[in-house]
Amino acid sequence: MGNAPHGAPVDLTVRPKAFALRIIRLYSWLPKTTVARVIGEQLLRSGTSVGAHFREGMRSWSNAEFISKLEGGLQELEEAVYWMELVVESGIFAGDRMKELMKEADELTAILTTCVKITKRKGKAKGKR
Repeated sequence: MGNAPHGAPVDLTVRPKAFALRIIRLYSWLPKTTVARVIGEQLLRSGTSVGAHFREGMRSWSNAEFISKLEGGLQELEEAVYWMELVVESGIFAGDRMKELMKEADELTAILTTCVKITKRKGKAKGKR
């Protein structure tokens, strides 16, 4: 698989973008009601910005900047999950239709959290030398 800058797996450079594309498709499938569109627009913004944060992090000049960008992506993921929960709990979409997308959000959250923790640990180890 190989590694991207900052030691992140190359696979991770693809997954946030694929997640964004799935969010875009979900948005296009939402009913044309006002409520669905308002919630959908929030989901569209947060769900598509995860990959942008990650890409910015990959181009960062320092570990601190990398961590900051990934933590921003984590905040957007948490927001996207909230909006997906509202889509389901409001009855706009059935939960089974959102299951895989929610699972991917959880996996991306775990991966980004691990990347942040590892980078922070490496920074502390360098400081001890």
